[in-house]
Amino acid sequence: MDFMEIARARQSCRAYDPDRPVDEALIRSCLEAGRLAPSACNAQPYHVTVAQGPAARQVAEAVHSMGMNKFAREVPVFLVLSETAYNPTAAVGARLKAQDYRSVDMGIAAAYITAQAAALGLGSCILGWFDEKKLASALGLTQRIRLVISLGYPRQGDPLRPKKRKELSELATWL
Repeated sequence: MDFMEIARARQSCRAYDPDRPVDEALIRSCLEAGRLAPSACNAQPYHVTVAQGPAARQVAEAVHSMGMNKFAREVPVFLVLSETAYNPTAAVGARLKAQDYRSVDMGIAAAYITAQAAALGLGSCILGWFDEKKLASALGLTQRIRLVISLGYPRQGDPLRPKKRKELSELATWL
């Protein structure tokens, strides 16, 4: 697939095949795409924790609450993105320019990871709704957790939903 095909096909998967494990090579390929993502001053101020098996069940419990993320119990793999320190150059730039490069960098990495997942035939969903304390305790993480990405094969027959997006004219101004 070319990139526009991936962009059109990628969606937030909410119906996973719980009986179909994801091969480690595919997970590594997604992680490699994230590793190659642009990052301010090449700082890559994040760490990815891969949760499978019993650890994935614990993540599912931490991301499912108040009616949100009901599909999480079917997800075979979760990628948990937590903050790490900036490198010195990015730290100075973030302070001087009052920019949150860390969040931007994690968002870009998440986009690369999920695009690669789509290219490999995997479903993904970027989750921001979770119980951070429960998640940190379950995985033994001490750094701030920012995103969780679900990863797995979409359930057979899971349809591609029409994309609801703003028109380009609402998002861009040409000068």
